[in-house]
Amino acid sequence: MRVAALYDIHGNLPALEAVLAEVDAENPDLIVVGGDVAFGPMPSDTTDRLRALDDSARFIMGNTDRALIEAFDLRATPTDTDDPLDRGAYWAAQRLSQSQRDFMAGFAPRLELDIEGYGSVHFCHGSPRSDEDSITARTGDDRLRPMLAGVEQSTVVCGHTHHQFDRHALGKRLVNAGSVGMPYQGEAAAFWLLLEATPTLRRTDYDIAAAVTALRATGFPAVDEVILNKSLLHPISPEAVWRFSERRAAAPG
Repeated sequence: MRVAALYDIHGNLPALEAVLAEVDAENPDLIVVGGDVAFGPMPSDTTDRLRALDDSARFIMGNTDRALIEAFDLRATPTDTDDPLDRGAYWAAQRLSQSQRDFMAGFAPRLELDIEGYGSVHFCHGSPRSDEDSITARTGDDRLRPMLAGVEQSTVVCGHTHHQFDRHALGKRLVNAGSVGMPYQGEAAAFWLLLEATPTLRRTDYDIAAAVTALRATGFPAVDEVILNKSLLHPISPEAVWRFSERRAAAPG
């Protein structure tokens, strides 16, 4: 069984289309979409593209998927807050239909799949414990231990921190699929994972300039600040991400 793992699309339909073209060429047995699909400039079209995958895909809930569902249910408006992340969630939620909202509400909190050569593999968004946990390429054992408590699988696939890695810790293989639509990878491209004989961290190039123009044209609030600046316009490095994430996790309170 070969599995393509696509994480953190963030409403970037051009990136998703480019990745799906490569996934189609690989012809995996299953696609796992690992959460944070529609928070971004093209929420409706991105959701519909994923729904069209039908039985070829399984879906995991991400933290921003939950935020969109909550914003949809509250019927809030972007003017209710000055926070750009909240404004983005309300803006995107207003562009979803009830059926799209219900599709996202059906995402699983995590998945366990039997994959030849790996045995049972645990797929989650942030960590097995929470979709808001940040596992990075440098997260230490003390912080990892409670996140992995009770997980029997020897391979864990995650996302959320938008940078790829493949590492071993606490007797487990931890693989981050990276981000399709908003990568913190030091390069402007789309990143995903193919689980075959060994985990293959994949990169897909696409027309970044055309994508930026299209994403800006949607009117998504603070699109450069929230979505584009650190991922596609001035890509930050994975090292900057893990330093920031680990500092924040270590901060009091």
